[in-house]
Parts: sequence; structure tokens; C-alpha cells
Amino acid sequence: MKHVPTVVVGIVVVGAAAFAACSKTPEPRPDPAAKTAEPSTPSTPTASASGAGMSTTTAAGPDDIGYDAPAAWTSMPNTNTMRKATFKIPKAAGDTEDAELTVSAAAGGVEQNVKRWSGQFGNAEPKTEQRTVNGLKITIVEIKGTFSSGGGPMMGGPSTPKEKQMLLGAIVDTGDRQHFFKMTGPEKTVTAARKDFDSFVSSFRAK
Repeated sequence: MKHVPTVVVGIVVVGAAAFAACSKTPEPRPDPAAKTAEPSTPSTPTASASGAGMSTTTAAGPDDIGYDAPAAWTSMPNTNTMRKATFKIPKAAGDTEDAELTVSAAAGGVEQNVKRWSGQFGNAEPKTEQRTVNGLKITIVEIKGTFSSGGGPMMGGPSTPKEKQMLLGAIVDTGDRQHFFKMTGPEKTVTAARKDFDSFVSSFRAK
């Protein structure tokens, strides 16, 4: 066997290493145009149709109020153009007259109209209660006493005073104007109609 010089072996080893290094797949070079992705910044929420996130002014209320009249109430012709609807409430045992509920709309504010109703009862102290029904702000008004009105029937009262009468009303405040649901009649009859009246008010909805 021939002896191979140590120097030759070293050259072969170095050459093989160099060849192996050249034969490797070259590493991909970074693309100068590429940018590191940055965390996305949440976009500013867009105000919804309801006006969330925006300064708002008081919007006009609904043009009208829908409701479901109790079956015991009878729809009647309106006696003047100020009324939108008129209902007859049957009299209770012992009373000689039916009660009446009128529907109308006007401006002036809730407080001023409650005072006007109180004036029709000789400025008797009214009982009031606040309710919210289907998003509507409602003031319930109850007044008892002698009912009269200087303006007569056109102003929502009798031409001559009547004793032992009662008013049960609901005022829906829609900001720009108010919608009135006013029941008047003998105290016993109006009291007996309270359950139907409460169901009636619970049906109120914007139209």
C-alpha cells in the first residue's frame, strides 16, 4: 500500500469542504421594499343612525300616537275639529250619564295643560303620575270635584257645572307638542273604567 502524504490529504479535505459550502442553497436576501407589518389601529366608530357618539338636539316627536281602544268603549263622531277621536264609556250602575274620552293634540307643555284641566274643576289639586310606555313619556292626571269650563263644550267642559265628576287623563309629551287622552264623567263611572283606561294607556305607541 502506497503512503499518501499528509499535505495532500489536507488539501483534499479543505477542497471538499469548500465544494460542500458552494453546493448549499443560498439563503434568500431580504427585499428592501418589504416593510414590517404594524398593528392595525382601530378605526374611529362611525356614529349610528340613532346619533350615538354625536351631539344631538331634541328631535321632533311622532306625528301621532297609536292605541287600542277597549272593547267596551264606543267610537263616536267628533263634536269639533280639535278632536282626533271621541269614545263613549258606558255608565256604571247608579250613574245617569256615560263618561267620555276625547283625543286631541296641541302645544303648550304638560304643566300648563294640567293647570288648565285643574281650572275646569275649580282649581282642585290634581294627582299626577309619570309613566314610560314604548319609549313615550306619559303623565297620568286624576282630578275630582265639580266640573265646568268657561268655554263650554268647545273647551272640553260642560256649559253648566256638574258635581261629583272625575277626570282621568293621559298626556303624551313628544317635545314639540302634546297628545291628550282625556276621560271625564261621573266619578263612579270613571273610577269603574280605570282598569280599561290603564290597558288603553299601555297600548300607546308612536305612529
